[in-house]
Amino acid sequence: MNTRVAIVDDHPMVAEGIRAILESFEDIEVVATYSSGQEIIDNAASLSPDVILLDLNMPGMNGLTVMEILLETHPKMRILVLSMHDSPEYISTALSHGAMGYVLKDVPTEEIKTAIDTVMTGQRYMCTGAKGSLVPDDGAETREALTGREQTVLLQLAKGRSNKEVAAALDISVRTVETHRKNIKRKLGISSTAGLTRYAMEHGVLQGTGAFL
Repeated sequence: MNTRVAIVDDHPMVAEGIRAILESFEDIEVVATYSSGQEIIDNAASLSPDVILLDLNMPGMNGLTVMEILLETHPKMRILVLSMHDSPEYISTALSHGAMGYVLKDVPTEEIKTAIDTVMTGQRYMCTGAKGSLVPDDGAETREALTGREQTVLLQLAKGRSNKEVAAALDISVRTVETHRKNIKRKLGISSTAGLTRYAMEHGVLQGTGAFL
């Protein structure tokens, strides 16, 4: 069965160039190319792509927000970031938002195909340049960052609201809140709701001034 791929990049020449490369492979079907995040959000359900190649820097809605929205509604979709930025901040933030892989735009064309094949097996793919940027200094321990949506959910939970109340406030399903709650606890290494509230108080979350690791 062919892998269905959608490309989202606000530079038409880049998007069409990648499309031409991928269409040369018999097991790849490019189902769409879009220039904005809103377009892929609006069409993801009908297209059902297996992999979305997503640029991070786009006008309007940025790639990180697009990723959060897509993965809330289509958790099985695999998002592969295509970017010109190789800074650790860009890469770690993309991964923490749910990206399955990160590929720099200047990689050899064959590597994009390799990246797609890898994430289709359920494994994370990092191109060589991106992988090198993520080596922590002095072996320091790194903590996975909370996504923007997780930060919002944590704020709601810290105010003592139930999953149902948080779902109503954020216009998402109770199941989605439960998933966020589980991921927040995992990332922060906290097992109880009381622990989440204490963390929120200690890190200034309730005042909206906290720095999320």
